[in-house]
Amino acid sequence: MSFLNPSEQLQIIKENVEEIIPEEELFGKLKNSFEESKPLKIKAGFDPTSADLHLGHTLLIKKLKIFQDLGHEINFLIGDFTARIGDPTGRDKTRPPLSEEKIISNSKTYENQLFKILDKNNVNILYNSKWFDKFDLKKLIELSSMENVARILERDDFKNRYSSGEAITLTEFLYPLLQAYDSVYLESDVELGGTDQRFNILLARQIQKAFGKDLQVAIFLPILEGIDGNLKMSKSYKNYIGINEEPNNIFGKIMSISDELMERYIEILFSNNKELFANIPSPLDKKKKLAMSLITDYHDEQAALKAKNDFEKTYSNKDFPDDIKKQVINLDSKNIIELIEEFTSKSLTRSEIKRLIKSNSIQMNDLKIANFDFIPKKDLIYEIKIGKRKFYKVEFK
Repeated sequence: MSFLNPSEQLQIIKENVEEIIPEEELFGKLKNSFEESKPLKIKAGFDPTSADLHLGHTLLIKKLKIFQDLGHEINFLIGDFTARIGDPTGRDKTRPPLSEEKIISNSKTYENQLFKILDKNNVNILYNSKWFDKFDLKKLIELSSMENVARILERDDFKNRYSSGEAITLTEFLYPLLQAYDSVYLESDVELGGTDQRFNILLARQIQKAFGKDLQVAIFLPILEGIDGNLKMSKSYKNYIGINEEPNNIFGKIMSISDELMERYIEILFSNNKELFANIPSPLDKKKKLAMSLITDYHDEQAALKAKNDFEKTYSNKDFPDDIKKQVINLDSKNIIELIEEFTSKSLTRSEIKRLIKSNSIQMNDLKIANFDFIPKKDLIYEIKIGKRKFYKVEFK
């Protein structure tokens, strides 16, 4: 347990937090915990809808680390059961269901990435399929009777979809109830979430009360915008920076953001360490420092230095990176779109490739591809640049 008194703990916990509901209850829980030398149960849930934890997720995980350092018990909940439904929060249409295999695969990557931030001690990694796989119909009916449709439709995302005639499935109505039941089962004292999770987390207090449990305190953290500077960071929006991404990708993405967004990332992601950036007047150098700091945190300092050097070599001196592995592609009778699709491992759609060609954004050696009739020469190695950050070395046979 922490040697800090409840007031000192509360001040540390409140840093970089949007809202605590209710704060006086949190103080009371910290006081009882301190006096009884009994750690609080801290919950944060993540649905494994993708393989990547990104910088937005790290806000929650770093707050978990603070609770962990204060001596409390961390329940890192992987919603492998609820991922089958998909969190409807903030979505304008039903999320496509994930296969069982994909959910299992994504869940395993979460475990590996989590310990880039948290210590392995005093952390419980839990899967809600453990209790929901045994959830019978009687219990589900009992749970669903604890909330009414009118209240659920008050949520902005459901209200907007309902008024515009967009479909809302009954399973999506169940999602917040199932998330709330997680807190009942775990007997959570505190649940962390982004401000977009307000409805779900506060509903858990209501459901805990209905089950005769102590009510959890809700702690809401800011939402981190994606690299587009507009929508929240999400793999769905393709605007995220994954903590497991290649260092060069992280560096390039940070260098692509606006100066305003850079300042917000520093403010939120380095709220306790802003002095790192205090004496850097140039926005360009400040971005480089931000990129290196993130890579050092989630990879290591050597990887950060290499990514910086690669970026400066490539973009300042217009050089091609040295470590791009050569691919050998058979020309056959393929057109340029099919060839690009092949050596990029279908990471680009055909419509995206066409758009890039039309905008002169694909360069092969010193030639910018301007039309769809281009055919590479056989037995010639091409250094290929797509957009600003994608590089390939290809020999066509």
